[in-house]
Amino acid sequence: MTDRALAVVRAGALTTVQDLGRPGYAHLGVPRSGALDAPAAALVNRLVGNRPAAAVLETTLTGCALRPRSAVTVAVGGAPCAVTVDGHPAAWGAPVLVPAGALLDVGPARAGVRSYVAVSGGIAVEPVLGSRSTDLLSGLGPVPLTDGAVLPLGSPGAPHARVDTAPQPAPPTELVLRVTLGPRDDWFTRQALRDFTSRAYRVSAASNRIGLRTEGPALERARPGELPSEGMVLGAVQVPPDGRPVVFLADHPTTGGYPVIAVVHPTDLPAAAQALPGTPVRFVAVRHR
Repeated sequence: MTDRALAVVRAGALTTVQDLGRPGYAHLGVPRSGALDAPAAALVNRLVGNRPAAAVLETTLTGCALRPRSAVTVAVGGAPCAVTVDGHPAAWGAPVLVPAGALLDVGPARAGVRSYVAVSGGIAVEPVLGSRSTDLLSGLGPVPLTDGAVLPLGSPGAPHARVDTAPQPAPPTELVLRVTLGPRDDWFTRQALRDFTSRAYRVSAASNRIGLRTEGPALERARPGELPSEGMVLGAVQVPPDGRPVVFLADHPTTGGYPVIAVVHPTDLPAAAQALPGTPVRFVAVRHR
């Protein structure tokens, strides 16, 4: 058995393998998936010398604990958290050498939701449709981590970065999402459009990798009935019958029948991955360029 592997000692609430995802398969009903906070995943890969497409671990709120079978370099980023190696404090946001058999503990998020763990060589589970990402909606890719699981690692590539720490954005205390209205904004009353872009919402505890759900004013429709199912894109803001907007994230369905009132600017979506339940949300309408 190869010594290029990680044993999962503590899987945490929800830890999944993620990479750049599998875009281009929506016509087959396959979501793009991939790391929700893509910039954080890219940064930790750079810190350990991995290629951009290398798979990392995405933790949710409670972190995880891992034991490598050989010495590896790791980096933890995204949601700030305590990092220890055999109980000794280690750096967050910087490369850390973990000896063979030592216990790497990635603690609960101190702020934000999702931490990212890159390991030199990357997580080398078998790819599905060109990606190693776990897709919670379709079930493609590796299952979420469980205690006792063993993850194969690839061969290390470039040397790790020579930095003490790498700056990263703080998790949002208020989530501001720039949106382009449409394509189905005409399904809502003028008052609903004003409410959507002027009143405050909050992140719902029911949010997940599929969508960021909100609590706040219900948006009134101007039209009765339902749409035929149509294609959905990353960042689409769909409004189900309860009237509360849902922002589609990486594991979103590729089609849907509820009207899409707007689409979020792609560069605003990583912050949505780190917004805790209860975080205020504002939708800000911007014009087409």
